[in-house]
Amino acid sequence: MASNMTNYKDLTPAKPLDKKTLNKMVWRSLNLQASFNYERMQAAGWLWGILPGLEAIHTNKEDLSASMGHNLEFFNTHPFLVTFVMGIVLSMEQQKADINSIRAVRVAAMGPLGGIGDALFWFTLVPITAGITANMAIGGSIVGPILYFIITFGVQMGLRFWLMNWSYKLGTGAIETLTKNAREFTHAASMLGVFVVGALTCNYGATSLGMMIPNGVTADGTANFIDLQGLINGILPALIPLGFTLMCYFLIKKKGWTPTKCILLLLVIGVVGCMFGIWAQPNYNALISVPWHA
Repeated sequence: MASNMTNYKDLTPAKPLDKKTLNKMVWRSLNLQASFNYERMQAAGWLWGILPGLEAIHTNKEDLSASMGHNLEFFNTHPFLVTFVMGIVLSMEQQKADINSIRAVRVAAMGPLGGIGDALFWFTLVPITAGITANMAIGGSIVGPILYFIITFGVQMGLRFWLMNWSYKLGTGAIETLTKNAREFTHAASMLGVFVVGALTCNYGATSLGMMIPNGVTADGTANFIDLQGLINGILPALIPLGFTLMCYFLIKKKGWTPTKCILLLLVIGVVGCMFGIWAQPNYNALISVPWHA
């Protein structure tokens, strides 16, 4: 059977793929998770994305069937960096390498990209861009959501095209180049992401105490109150948002809570706190009255 083949029947190296075919597969890579499942993860989307290249390389129908078979095996990597793996696999398919070697390289290439992609996108680019553009949107600017889309989509697409052409040209050598300093790169990107998220928590954390403690009367008979939030601001500004952030970190890291549970807990704390006057009420009228302008 074709699925049990270890070598292709036609071992003559195929012609290099043209730029049009490579670019077509880049656009197809956007469907990587369209058929995501818990048995083979992204396998169906992976095969759909790489299929134009396989069809151009394998003119022998049995070889094409064998290639499609082993490329439909378990696959899971970062969706934004998948073209890196595509380029390497296509380079090996073009040289008609043995199927077991292609399998091994595909697995070796897809693994490290998960940590690198998470550090680069989910922990750095996305939270930084979302924090800045969300603040613009809250301020009434329609440019905020548009700019978020342009930055995140533009960066990932530029990276997809570049990785496809670069890894296809280098072949298996691209793995060594990428993974050589992968640990240092991932650590640096993660640290940057954590630093920026911490800064965003401080700047945009709007939770503040609304409790005022009576403190006698002034000389003219006016009631005097102690502003607890004012006292906290004099000691450590944004202490309340910091406290909630550390609480969620503790619950997730030490108690095994999910982010959804933390969100529900914060919702309950917010509602109950507002009912009893613990938290300061946000000025919704100020937000509603802001004109939507570019």
